Amino acid sequence: MKNSHSESYAAAGVDVTAGYEAVERIKPMVESTFIPGVMGTLGGFGGLFAPELSGMKRPVLVSGTDGVGTKLRLAQLMDKHDTIGIDCVAMCVNDIICGGASPLFFLDYIACGKNVPGRIADIVSGIAEGCRQAGCALIGGETAEHPGLMAEEDYDVAGFSVGVVDEEKIIDGRDLTAGDVLIGLGSSGVHSNGFSLVRKVLDVEHADLSSPMEELGGKGLGETLLTPTRIYVKTIQCLLKQGIHIKAISHITGGGLFENVPRMMKEGLTAQIETASFPVPPIFELIAKRGGIPRRDMYNTFNMGVGMILAIPREEVGQAKDVLCRTGERAYVIGSVVSGDAGVELI
Repeated sequence: MKNSHSESYAAAGVDVTAGYEAVERIKPMVESTFIPGVMGTLGGFGGLFAPELSGMKRPVLVSGTDGVGTKLRLAQLMDKHDTIGIDCVAMCVNDIICGGASPLFFLDYIACGKNVPGRIADIVSGIAEGCRQAGCALIGGETAEHPGLMAEEDYDVAGFSVGVVDEEKIIDGRDLTAGDVLIGLGSSGVHSNGFSLVRKVLDVEHADLSSPMEELGGKGLGETLLTPTRIYVKTIQCLLKQGIHIKAISHITGGGLFENVPRMMKEGLTAQIETASFPVPPIFELIAKRGGIPRRDMYNTFNMGVGMILAIPREEVGQAKDVLCRTGERAYVIGSVVSGDAGVELI
């Protein structure tokens, strides 16, 4: 790369040398995520990974892709870019674990108006942290400079992850039955969904994002909204290793409980959820109050304090709660599976 430089390309708005500087900055972060199976390091045209498949009868690859959405605007307004990458990883690996698959590796894509190496390094530091939390490797990515298409301070972050699960251990709700219990895993806040509504209701473009707010327990609005999405991969893996029979999992993302919970139900069954059984974080109460948003719309947009829902046999609830307590997870028995075709019913 020492001889690579184009004055003409730089005059058009793309500085390739800034890209090389960014790569040098992020290289140690990327390597900190490496797990057994990673082959090579940054610089190749493709990320290489050799999975350990011994003991699996029929390995199945499971992939997930997503971005961070307009939560990025909060990061830009606050000029804080080192946690948004956690959200990007979380949105992908939390989907993968719903099928019982362990994420193996992750690749990111960052589009920006201008490549500022320090800012790119901050973004990737969050992506690397998310990968460490999920136990997967960051094996590659791409940073693209888009002058004229994006403002210099703008950027977007997306990525994808690939995991593996033995076919006979796929979690897909096939053996769900009436009487199974629903356990909700506490969210860290808004996570990465519904931010177009959040930004409108709270007028974040003009709001004081830094001052402590009594409604938020003394935290600032910006800090609260930027709290990274919780990654549940290691929690689910721990439950499975302890022999807990997880029959179905729902990752509560865009569309809230009303849209996501039915995705784990099979025909003829409904998830009956008691909303009083888990605490609703203050940020949701603030959003509902400021926007005059009906209860139904809140539960149809946000996670409302529950980032993931598991369905397990009733007789395993005690053991599951013990395991979750040891992992430090905030978990609540929030309802049960009943007969019906509603998909989800909030009571």
